Amino acid sequence: MNSSIGTGLNKPLVKSGSYINGCWLASGEQRLAVTNPATGELLTNLSSATAADAEDAVAAATAALPAWREMPAKARAQLLRRWFDLIIENKKQLAEILSAEQGKPLAEAESEVVYGAASIEWFAEEAKRVYGDIIPAPSGDKRLVVIKQPVGVVSAITPWNFPSAMITRKAAPALAAGCSFIVKASEETPLSALALAALSQQAGIPAGVFNVLVSQRAVEIGEVLTRDSRIHKFSFTGSTAVGKLLLKQCADTVKKTSMELGGNAPFIVFKDADIDAAVKGLLYSKFRNAGQTCVCTNRVLVQSEVYERFIAKLVPAVRALKMGAGDDASTQIGPLINERAVLSVAQKVNHALAMGAKLLTGGCKSSLGDCFYTPTVLANVTPAMEVFNSEIFGPVLPVIKFDTEQQAIDLANNTQAGLASYIYSRDIGRIWRLAEALEYGMVGINDAEISNEVAPFGGVKESGMGREGSKYGIEDYLEIKYLCMGGLNN
Repeated sequence: MNSSIGTGLNKPLVKSGSYINGCWLASGEQRLAVTNPATGELLTNLSSATAADAEDAVAAATAALPAWREMPAKARAQLLRRWFDLIIENKKQLAEILSAEQGKPLAEAESEVVYGAASIEWFAEEAKRVYGDIIPAPSGDKRLVVIKQPVGVVSAITPWNFPSAMITRKAAPALAAGCSFIVKASEETPLSALALAALSQQAGIPAGVFNVLVSQRAVEIGEVLTRDSRIHKFSFTGSTAVGKLLLKQCADTVKKTSMELGGNAPFIVFKDADIDAAVKGLLYSKFRNAGQTCVCTNRVLVQSEVYERFIAKLVPAVRALKMGAGDDASTQIGPLINERAVLSVAQKVNHALAMGAKLLTGGCKSSLGDCFYTPTVLANVTPAMEVFNSEIFGPVLPVIKFDTEQQAIDLANNTQAGLASYIYSRDIGRIWRLAEALEYGMVGINDAEISNEVAPFGGVKESGMGREGSKYGIEDYLEIKYLCMGGLNN
């Protein structure tokens, strides 16, 4: 425990530094300050890992790999299940830590903890279902067999917006498959990652199998995790620009990679939609985590016949949202992660207004604090505006009017992103046409709550590659090996 723990965070699961080979890094010249974005309060100062510490983590994961991959799948599953149980038992403490360092309301934070734990539960079961194949042979003296084996040491870099769930969505399938794992957690939200590590240790997951690095030396640590030849797979969740850079760094050692990158989700409302349901779904999709999610709505496309009615219901609902600190039970929207995020959102809104967008509500910083930005709705938005063609990552809703189904498809697909999309309509033919025409990895149909552990999460185009969750999620952590057995008739 660090002596500088802030008010209200004097909790057993708050640690002082990185978790490497079953040990806690407590010393180091450079310190990493963790603050509450709602209040600016210093929560703690952590030991900031160096590139040498990252090398130690790689060495530990490499040494732990043989015993872990040779452990029976059922035994790995039992350890993962115990980890899941401990997370659920400690979900309130984990939510308090998460809310304090990230800012989201406590109820949202607890939902994230449970969602993240569900990935561990799911892949604990999938560990026992890594099946191979017998292929009919071309001749009687051969047998053709396909087996699946763990890819090896896995490294990952995860973001601050879901500091618990983004780790478990990667670590759970890796560990289930028999891989050892190293994650560099976001420097904005390291405490949730370390709390997960503490519970993994309590669960009995062996030293070196699960390692967490916390550091403000992101570039140095990233170099190790992408270039070290002992690492066989790299997984990243974050911006498209950073993802492209990390992919280049992985290329020299031809690592297997999975990337969950930026989004620009369209939310399409047709004239036959249930307008009340669409507004409710939109509020959830856009304002969860203050709009700081890769799958949240970035552009609202509304058919002209219902545009005015939709706006008339949407704007009062947005104005009624309660902003505040995460530990206030009445809070619906917390702060953005830092002042830079507020500045980025404000610049996009001001750019749109300068180009002719109409402000219907919000559009300014809140008096609650430096990291708060008011929930905002913009009308008269065009594709030339930044709020249309770039990810906002804040509580801003640009609304665009369209006339025809084809217009909606063209507007929706007018982006290099392809992660999530949403359709509200009661015409089954239209739903099928749109679902097939939209260039996105996920389509929510009359439902904005699409993320869960049993479904494949991921995008197309520049939103990434690979899938997390579901039966497909473990495949990225496995290699296929073909065995040709001949001479069987001798």
